Amino acid sequence: MKTSIRFYNDREVRAIWDEENAKWWFSVLDVVAVLNEQDDYAKNRNYWKYLKAKLRKENPQLVSATNQLKLTAADGKKYNTDVLDLEGILELAMSFPNNKASTFLDWFTYSDNTIDGRSRKKAYEFLDSHLVEDKDVGTIKGLQQIHAYLFGGLYDFAGKIRTKTISKGGFTFCVAQYLPQALQTIDHMPESTFDEIVDKYVEMNIAHPFMEGNGRSTRIWLDLILKKRLRHCVDWSKINKNDYLRAMEQSEADSSSIRQLLAGALTDKIDDREIFMKGIDYSYYYEQED
Repeated sequence: MKTSIRFYNDREVRAIWDEENAKWWFSVLDVVAVLNEQDDYAKNRNYWKYLKAKLRKENPQLVSATNQLKLTAADGKKYNTDVLDLEGILELAMSFPNNKASTFLDWFTYSDNTIDGRSRKKAYEFLDSHLVEDKDVGTIKGLQQIHAYLFGGLYDFAGKIRTKTISKGGFTFCVAQYLPQALQTIDHMPESTFDEIVDKYVEMNIAHPFMEGNGRSTRIWLDLILKKRLRHCVDWSKINKNDYLRAMEQSEADSSSIRQLLAGALTDKIDDREIFMKGIDYSYYYEQED
């Protein structure tokens, strides 16, 4: 089954796709945690028990609309979890006795209509697209195909190598004049070992070939190389956002931190849909501004 993790104020909102009814079901406890700004699982569970009893009298239809599906918890195991569909979550949020619901509802109802949201929907489908041919894995051509797939129709430069010099956080990426030569060099870098693959990934990040969407595209590109060469991929949900961003900033001078993070998150579950879906969610989460 398709699973998804959305992030609101650095808190997870887990969801699972219902193919038969063509809709997402969202974890009630995750929404309770968000709206109460509470990380204690027991307190959130107890609050939901209290709220459910209250709603049985005030809004019995909402309680009867609650379903139970298995979602993966922090310990990696699956547990039956109370879930509601989009309409149910909207009603649940409006029943909260605080003013946090309005900003949450703005995010919940509109987040998927942003460029990131629309691009992420495409990314979910990438696993089944078989877009990049085996011979193009690890090449700039393969990366351009990924970028064009994720951002086609959203950016007019989707899949196109930039012709302008760009910078971020005071760091200037490869000067546009020298970018084609740099990409040729990266194309020919070896990728037979884990260390060689990480080196290639780091160099591609320094090159930053697109005007926007580099990180999201390049993380998929990295996973394709790891799958092809080592029969492994990265479980991105095991890599903390701030640790990842810090390690990538340092990688231009010292790649040991990002190498260590990636090595600790490798998995041989290369065909596991949930690993892939969570990977997309975390990849897009890394790009969210705090």
